[in-house]
Parts: sequence; structure tokens; C-alpha cells
Amino acid sequence: MSGSEGGIFTEFREEIDPIVFAFGALITLGVIVAFFISPSAVESGISSLNSQLLGAFNWALLLIVFLIVLFLLFLIVGPWGAIKLGDEPPEYSFLSFFAMLYSAGFAAGVVFWGPTEALFYYNNPSPLFGGVEGGSAEAMTVAVQQTLFHWALPQLAVFTIMGIAIGYFAYNYDNVPLRVSSALTPILGADNLDGPAAKVVDILAVFATIGGVATSLGFIGSQFVTGLDYQWGISMGDLGILLVVTMMTLLFTTSMVLGVDKGIRRLSNFNMILFVALMLVTFVVGPTLFLVLLGTQAFGGMVSEFVSMSLFTGAGAMGGGDGSATSWMNAWTVFYWAWALSWSPFAGLFIARISKGRTVREVAFTGIVATSGATIPWFTFVGGTAVWAQHNGIADFGAVIAGEAGPEVSGFILFEALNFSLNVGGASMTIPVGSVLIYAFMILVTTFFVTSADSSTLAVSMMTTGGKAEPSNVNRIFWGVVLGMTAAILMILGGSGSANTLQQAAIITGTPFALVCFLAMLSLIKDFGGNYAQVLFQRETVLWGSRDDADAPSRPVESAGSDDD
Repeated sequence: MSGSEGGIFTEFREEIDPIVFAFGALITLGVIVAFFISPSAVESGISSLNSQLLGAFNWALLLIVFLIVLFLLFLIVGPWGAIKLGDEPPEYSFLSFFAMLYSAGFAAGVVFWGPTEALFYYNNPSPLFGGVEGGSAEAMTVAVQQTLFHWALPQLAVFTIMGIAIGYFAYNYDNVPLRVSSALTPILGADNLDGPAAKVVDILAVFATIGGVATSLGFIGSQFVTGLDYQWGISMGDLGILLVVTMMTLLFTTSMVLGVDKGIRRLSNFNMILFVALMLVTFVVGPTLFLVLLGTQAFGGMVSEFVSMSLFTGAGAMGGGDGSATSWMNAWTVFYWAWALSWSPFAGLFIARISKGRTVREVAFTGIVATSGATIPWFTFVGGTAVWAQHNGIADFGAVIAGEAGPEVSGFILFEALNFSLNVGGASMTIPVGSVLIYAFMILVTTFFVTSADSSTLAVSMMTTGGKAEPSNVNRIFWGVVLGMTAAILMILGGSGSANTLQQAAIITGTPFALVCFLAMLSLIKDFGGNYAQVLFQRETVLWGSRDDADAPSRPVESAGSDDD
């Protein structure tokens, strides 16, 4: 071994947190090995655990995510929004910051579900809208409204709360590392961030990140494989899936090794340009006026019924409730919240990494408002065009809706059906723009896969090094390979035309992290309330009984970590 190679591996050994790295790696590698020994046993275990978690904690996920959304909206308009993450100026421009946050957060899921999700709600509307018949004109609006609800504020909220919590405690306190457990600093104690409880949180974060990110990479990878088969007749078996994921793993590993500035930032900017271009062309080529009317009504419905949609459970089969309504809610809303929660440690750590120098208000606004501003038009234009095409017989998504074809094929069906008619001198000319859109869609699928994978791998590497902002390349490459293999396994387990295993994996890894996100929110409330302006109560409030000094004025603390308390 050469001296340089020895130096690389020495750096790798010295930087890792042995407990977090070992447990995170062993759990994940154990699942990979078990898959090669008995795929059916792994699939059965995932399904069984998924059912148990849904039955016990679906209500908790709905309630926690709803409370986090309310808290972030308060941070945007309230006095705590002016708190800054560190003392330095921001490292990136706002547009680059937004592009990285969006691309690394959940854009891979946006691309996957954009052309297809509203179709399922069009065929089978949420039981919350009991009077709406599936396949009707009214169902078109309800379908887009439900899609906007799933992809606007709530999913983004759990990423953002973790990003603010990690960034605030890491940048505003001394000797607090940039890692997931730091989000709970007031609860764990700054002196206990290397203790057993913190280690458990960081190990859980590694496990959740690998499951959640591998789920997303599995979705996008299956979409890419489907596109090859649909457009060019290239059928990929299990070996083909492994080859495609290997190719994409090499791409995102290269981008990751280049670093945030040269790799992730530049690719994120490209993603957003192509994303907006594809969205706008769909808007122009599709039923433009109808989409404006549909989007306006769907957005209004989402705003006016946000609370009821957030907390709808169907009441389950117990107490005479509607069991089928609960099943619908579990299959969609709870799945999305769990998927987002499984991403929250990685996305939160990455958001914290790029948010230094920004205010809490700016991060919260970008995390749930600015990103929603990009997501809402996408699902309105792309998803709205899909349900319009299905309703009017312009495209046939029947196999997708019936479950005979996977949801990953919807984008290719949609874009193939789109044409642009041009009248020149009384002569009509049809331009098959759909073919171009399919190529653009394939490129977007690939680049979002790469962006999501390299930023998530960077985050896992940071988690397993105790918060090192620039982990070694050996560490990054190791986790890149692990993520790629896990994604390929979930794709193979899911089988052709089935996303069930991917969804179940997201729920299993995301559900435990709901508690961590909730505690992160409480940590911010505790610290902000103790160190900055009081909002709900005075510093010393008597909830019951009496105190002689209850009326004595309290002295505000000017900055976090002040000794003036």
C-alpha cells in the first residue's frame, strides 16, 4: 500500500464515530446479506413490521406533522424568525441555496409522483370527500387538491424543522457538533451529546436515512428502467436493475466527491432549470386555461380544508369507524409523512450544512413556502394534465390506475400523448413535442437521482464521523455503495409494477423518527423561549397556586447560551 493510500484510510479510521458507524453499517449490511440469503423472508418481515407500525402510530404521525407545520408558520411571522444561525454571512446565494434545498430534499419524489398521483385520487377520491364520485369531473379538482396537500407544506416541514434545530444548536453554541442528535441539545444536555441517548439518535438517523433515501432512489431507478423499456423496448431483469443502479451510483459518487460547491450546487441549479422548463412546456402544450382554473380551485380547497385533511383518520374500524377510509389514509397520507420523516435526518443535516449565516425565518420560509411555490405549479400542470387527458380519452392510464402497470410509467404515457398544434397561413401543423419531453423527463429523473443520492450520502458520512463537515472520500464512497445496493434490493423486492415494498420500507424507517422531529421542535421552543422574547407566557408564569414574587419583573436574556439567566 502506498503512502497516499495509507494516509487516506488512516484519515477514514480516525474520523469515524466507531459506535454510530458500526451499528449503522451492520444493520444495513445485515439486511443486504439477508436479502441474498432469503429475499422472501426479508419481504415478509418488511410487510409485517409495516402493518404493526401503521396500526399503532398512524395518528401520531398525522398529529406531529401538523404541529410542526403550525410551528414553522409561526417562525416565519413571529419574533423568533429573526434569530440567526451563526454569525457568518451565508455561503451561497439565495437561488443556489433554494435549488440545493429543493433538489436534495424531496424533488426525486416530486418527479416520480407528479404525472401519476392525481390519477389515483381521480379514480378513488379520499373518503374525506364522501360525496365525490371517482372518475367524475368533480373528482379532477379533488384529486389535484389532495396531491397539493401531500406535496406542499407538510412533507417539507419535517425536513425544515430538523435543519433549523441542527443548524441553530451547532452554529450558536460552543462544542456542539453538526450531527442529528445536536437537534436535541436542550433535552439531552450539551455535555451529553456523546452519551448513550445521543448515540441512539444518531444510529437511528443513519438507519432512517438509508431506508428513506434508498426508497426514493428505488422509485427513481424504477422510473428510469421503465422508461428504457417503454420508449426503446429495453427490458431489464434483476441484473439490469443492478447495472442501472450501479451506473447511477458511479454518477452520484463522482458528484459527491467533487463536493458541495462543484458537484451538488451546480447539478442542483441545472435540475431546477430543466424542472421549470419541463413544467412550463407541459402547461403551454396542455389545456392551459383549464389548468389555471383547476389549480386555482384546488389550491383554494387545500387552504380551506387544510386542518381536516391533516387530521383525517377515518376513525378506523374501532368504534364503528370506516376501516376502508383508514386504509386509504394509511396508504397515502401516512405513507408520505413517514417517507418524509425517514428523509428528515439526512435532509435536516444537509439543510443545516448549507444554512449557516441565514435567519430562522429565511430557512423556514425557503423550506416550506418557496419550495411549495415550485411544487404546486408542477403538480397542477403535470398532474392536472394527466387527469384531464384520462378524463377526455386523450391518454389511457387505465393499466396504471388498475395496478396492472407501475406508477413509474405514467410520465411516459403522458408526455407521449402531448402534441402542439400550430396554424400557419391557414394550414395546421402538429408538432410531436412529446418525444422531446420524454427525453427531458429521463434526463431529469437521472439528475434528480444523482443530486438526492450525493447529498444524502454526504449527510450519512457526516453522521458517522461525529459531525465532520467534510468527510473523507473513502467514507463517502462506502456509504454511496451501500445506498445504491439498498435501493437496488428494494426495487427487486418491489417487482415489476409494484411500489409496495418501497412504501413499506419508508414507513418502517420513518415512523420512529417522528418522535425525534417532535423533540427537536420542543428543543427549539425551550431554547428560544428561554433565551429570546417570550411569546406565550412571561418568563415566570404561575399556572396554579401562588407565589410571593409572581409579579416581580423578569430579565430577558439577550443571546443563546447567555450566563445572565
